[in-house]
Amino acid sequence: MTVGEFSERAGIPASTLYKILSGERDPKMETFRRIVCTIREIEGVKKHGFIAVIASRGILDNVEMKDVTFGEKRRKLKEYAVTNMEDAIIAGVQAEKDGAAALVCAPICSPIIEKITNIPVATIRPRSSVIEAIKLAAKKSG
Repeated sequence: MTVGEFSERAGIPASTLYKILSGERDPKMETFRRIVCTIREIEGVKKHGFIAVIASRGILDNVEMKDVTFGEKRRKLKEYAVTNMEDAIIAGVQAEKDGAAALVCAPICSPIIEKITNIPVATIRPRSSVIEAIKLAAKKSG
């Protein structure tokens, strides 16, 4: 495949690819992601179609679903237990590598994971649990 053909397939100007290949410039993150996705597409890497759920073991233990159905599609869930921010970021990259179609994670790490992966990221919004925790803290504080 020529640089021109790759350029067209990836939606990246050929001049940009030539500059990157010659070492004249480093790719921006978005350009790098397009390059990686195009290479994966060419190599035939397919997504397995599962939804990755990245959270602490305590949260994951409360998720009773093993799959989710929307419309006529069904996706399995795959859990990635983490204990800190670094683990969550690594899990996001691993989930994409494992073939996740999308992932769910906490708000603290979702912006970073969105920037470094090329799959949709949904953010956990624990409204009711936050309110309950605030009430509990108020109660405990006397």
